[in-house]
Amino acid sequence: MPQIFDKVSHRPWPLPSGRWVMEQRWHDLLFAHWRVEKELLRQHVPSGLEIDTYQGQAWLGVVPFRMEGVKLSYRPAIPGTSRFPELNVRTYVKHGEKAGVWFFSLDAASRLAVTVARAWFHLPYFFAGMSCVERDGWIEYASDRKQRGAPAAVLRGKYRPKGETFQAASGTLEQFLTERYCLYSADAQGNLKRGEIHHRPWNLQLAKAEISENSMTNRLGLTLEAPELLHFSRRQDVLVWPLRRV
Repeated sequence: MPQIFDKVSHRPWPLPSGRWVMEQRWHDLLFAHWRVEKELLRQHVPSGLEIDTYQGQAWLGVVPFRMEGVKLSYRPAIPGTSRFPELNVRTYVKHGEKAGVWFFSLDAASRLAVTVARAWFHLPYFFAGMSCVERDGWIEYASDRKQRGAPAAVLRGKYRPKGETFQAASGTLEQFLTERYCLYSADAQGNLKRGEIHHRPWNLQLAKAEISENSMTNRLGLTLEAPELLHFSRRQDVLVWPLRRV
């Protein structure tokens, strides 16, 4: 039994039934967030999902980090799929009472991981040339999408934590943006799917970032200036369950 099951009371609903199918560790993660118009997001999210808002405001996140320890449950890691940088562009949605994440794109530096995630989780993964290196207290990050036929998307910059570690208090914006325990996707026929996840509460720090290039949302018709909110997390251990139709 993974140790992260030692804390479940923070979850907004009980643990899912059945066995999880994947374990992951997320490292050196930046939550960069912007306020966006709900109507703009509505164009790019299936009608079966509600755009989730905080005090009436919709948010979009760009989330760079690096993966380690990615493997199927109770099985050894597959070479080429267990350790690589990843970069997500996401917003926040609801289906019924379950609030989760909708991904506009996910870039990863493993071709095999991209292929598997597209097939198993119906997520818009793309292969990218990526680097994630810590130097002088900064995480230096670069991603340049390389997948043939995919829209171009680049992120370059650096970020670092600042201040003390904390956990988001109930009802705060920080909790709304980070404490999410499922993702939504749609298969080729347009059927909505939900994938449950579990992790301990996020250990967060405020962050500083210097972003020199960011075209991750160009295909959404959105040009991002400096982020409004920045948070950092050093590590999060995650369990993933298989998709189920909603």
